Amino acid sequence: MALQAEDITTLHQYAQGVMTRAEHHANTVGSIALALMGAIIWRADKGTIRIRQSAKGLANMLWLEINGKRYVLGYNHADETIELKDRSQTGSILYTFSNATPVTDVESIFRAL
Repeated sequence: MALQAEDITTLHQYAQGVMTRAEHHANTVGSIALALMGAIIWRADKGTIRIRQSAKGLANMLWLEINGKRYVLGYNHADETIELKDRSQTGSILYTFSNATPVTDVESIFRAL
């Protein structure tokens, strides 16, 4: 199940969860996650951000649309990266991000979507 994220409170809660999890077991993506959150807010079509919910709260998967096309961002535990996928959680991986990814790449990638 996914939660529609239409306000700063929901996005704030999601960001806090992502950063807390990154500190504990995903320290390869914490910094880039901040840049990605900015890109999401900047480029997402209004009303299209949805965040996966679990029994423990908001999870590490987010759907959004940019120019009417759906994308998914999710954490890959095996590779310790954040993946941007086409349309669904099983879609083609378009890009992977880690703390080694330059922030300028995030801007360029999201600008081109």
